[in-house]
Amino acid sequence: MTAGIGTPAPRRPRTGRRSLTVVLPLAFALAFIGLWYITSAFLLSPSRRFILPMPHEVLREAFLTPKNLLALLGPLWTSTVIAMVGLSIAAAIGVVTAVLMSQAKWVETTLFPYAVALQSIPVLAIVPLIAFAFGYGYESRILVVVLISLFPIITNTLFGLQSTSPQMRELFTLKRASRWTVMTKLQFPAALPALFTGLRISAGMAVVGSIVADFFFRKGDSGIGLAIDTYRNQLNGEMLYGAIILASLLGLVAFWMFGLLGRLFVGSWYRPDRR
Repeated sequence: MTAGIGTPAPRRPRTGRRSLTVVLPLAFALAFIGLWYITSAFLLSPSRRFILPMPHEVLREAFLTPKNLLALLGPLWTSTVIAMVGLSIAAAIGVVTAVLMSQAKWVETTLFPYAVALQSIPVLAIVPLIAFAFGYGYESRILVVVLISLFPIITNTLFGLQSTSPQMRELFTLKRASRWTVMTKLQFPAALPALFTGLRISAGMAVVGSIVADFFFRKGDSGIGLAIDTYRNQLNGEMLYGAIILASLLGLVAFWMFGLLGRLFVGSWYRPDRR
C-alpha cells in the first residue's frame, strides 16, 4: 500500500542500526590491519621494517609480554590521572564562565575573544612560559591539559544555555520566575546535551594535552607521552606502536565514558532526530 500524504516514513529497525555501529567500525579495523600487513610485508625492506612492524609482533611484544605490558600500563595510568584532573578543572572553569556569559552580554563580549585567542595560540608556544611560572612537574602538565580542553566546554555550554525556547522563556517571565529559577529550571537542563558534547570533545583533547605535556615536563612519574618519546629514541617499533595504541584507546574510552554519562543524565528525555 502506498503511504499517504503525512504518513511518516518507515524507520530503520533499531537492531539494524545497532548492528551497523559494530559491523562498520570492525570492517574498517580489519581493512586497516590488512593494509598495515601489506605495507610492512611488501613495501618496506627488512632493514626498515622497524618503522612499521607487523601487527602480530606489536601484539606479542607490547601486550602479551607481561614485563613490557606493565612498562606501558604505569605511564598510561599517570597520563589518565593528569588528563582527568585537568579535564575536571577545565569543566568547572568552562561551565562557570559559560553561565556568566549567558547572564550578562557584557561578560560574553569581554571574555569570549580571550577564549578564542587561548584556543588559537599553539600550546607549544606558551610551554616555556608555563615552565618558567610553574616549573616542570605535575602542575604544568595539568595546566596544559586545562588550556587545551577548556574552549569546547565554554562554547558548547554557552550554546546550550542560549538555545532555550523563546516560548519557554516567556512562560517563565509570565510566572515572574527569578533569574536563578530560569537558570536552574530551564536553561541549565536544556544545555546538558550541549554540555556533554563539549565534554566528549574535551575528553579526547585532554588526553592529547597530557601526552604533549609529557614531551616537555619530565618531572614526576613518566606518562605515556614520555614512553612514546623513549621508545622512539630507542627505535623500538613494537613498544612504540603499543604505546600509541594504548594512548588512542585512552582517548576513545574517555570519549565513550562522557557519552555514556550524557545518556544517563539526559537520555530519558533527550532524543536527537536520527535518520
